[in-house]
This record gives sequence, C-alpha cells and structure tokens, in this order.
Amino acid sequence: MKKSLAKMDYNATKLYRNRLHGILSTVSKEHNDYPFGSFVTYVPSKCRTAYLYLSDLAEHTENLHYNSKSSITISKPNNSGDIQNSERLTLVGDLGAVIEEDLADCKMRFHSIFPESKKYSEMHDFKFYELRIKHVRWIGGFGKIAWLDKENWSYKTPDWHGGESKIIDHMNEDHGNTIFSALHAQHGIKDKSARMAFISIDGYYIDSKKGLHFIQFSEPCFTMKKFKDMLIDLAKEYRSFEL
Repeated sequence: MKKSLAKMDYNATKLYRNRLHGILSTVSKEHNDYPFGSFVTYVPSKCRTAYLYLSDLAEHTENLHYNSKSSITISKPNNSGDIQNSERLTLVGDLGAVIEEDLADCKMRFHSIFPESKKYSEMHDFKFYELRIKHVRWIGGFGKIAWLDKENWSYKTPDWHGGESKIIDHMNEDHGNTIFSALHAQHGIKDKSARMAFISIDGYYIDSKKGLHFIQFSEPCFTMKKFKDMLIDLAKEYRSFEL
C-alpha cells in the first residue's frame, strides 16, 4: 500500500509540475457562499504550493479576500477516449498573498514559465497569490484513487534554499552532460546548449532550445544531501542517454 501511494504521489506531482493550468474554485461572496470556478494558470513553488497571478478586479480575487478557502482542480485527458479514466488532481487549501520573503522567487518562477505574464506587471491591479495546500486528492484512473500525504504538499522551506545558485552554477559549469542526458531521457530532446534554470524539491527545470522543461526526481528532496544524491542517481540511470 505504501509503495502504491508513493507511485500515486509521483504521478500527481508529474501532472502538477507539467500541466500548469486548472480550475480555481473559491467561495462566492456575491452568491451566498456557493462555489465559484474559474480557469487559471499557476506555477509550483520550490516546494509544492501554487503561485497564481491574479487581478484584483477578478471575481475569484474578490472571493478569496472574503474567504481564503479554495481549491485548484487539474486534469489531463487520456488517449483512450474515456474521460472518466483520466488523471485528476485536486489541491485544497488557503489562498492568500505571497509573503514578502518569497516574492522575488515567486516572480522569477512565474515569469520564467509564463514570460507573457511580465506585461501584467504594467497593470497595477495584478498581484501574486499562493495556495497553501491542506489536502490533496488524486485520481489516476479507475481504482487509482487516494488522499495523498499532505506533508509532501505543505508549505515547507527546504534546507538547500540558501544554496540554490551554487547548485545551479556547479551543475551548469561541471556537469552539463548530466543535464543533457536527463533532458534526452525524460523529454526526448537532444540539446548540448541546455542549462539548469531553477530547482525544486521534486527536481529541476531546464532551459533548452525547445523551451523550459521539468526534470522529475523519484521522490521529494528537502535536504541538500538528498538533492545531491538524487542528481547522482539520475546521472547513473541516464548514462545511456548521454550525448
């Protein structure tokens, strides 16, 4: 059962880190607390909280100022044609303004993944918000349903937080082939100019000639040692994909 939950958590994280849009549900201020759903884009933080860039004029923003309880539902149709057998992830938590100490990192990640969002900064009513997750519901298809371990999805600063730039510089300067082979293995892209852009507890993002791509670890890494060990494991696993 534990192994099965770990696999579901891995698949849920894969969907979460790569899909980047979903339905945000908030509590309606205008209509007597009925749920209100709207389409949004999001960016995962270095842990697994979700960053959103919302207009103060939007209905969902008015709602969150009234009641912070919110959820984001993310889905990915499968190729079988049976939509009921598709992957779905629902993140339930509290939505509020990004705290000052996380704002620079939030802006970097959001603008890197969605470059077009930079123009929103010219509009004074757009602000960054964060969904701090309390509960996680995963449906991976028929019979693959569970509430996932919320500890992996909670707001938690990893202990490698202060050393991100050193990790990235070291990998780009001394272990480029590890980056190239991971991009080749997980996304089928061959690019010797690819660079590690930024990192998270679940892996790292590569800036390549075909855009930004996420390289996923097999499990979350909250410590520097675990993060380094995972990089070494991937390098060994993807040796046959070296360019």
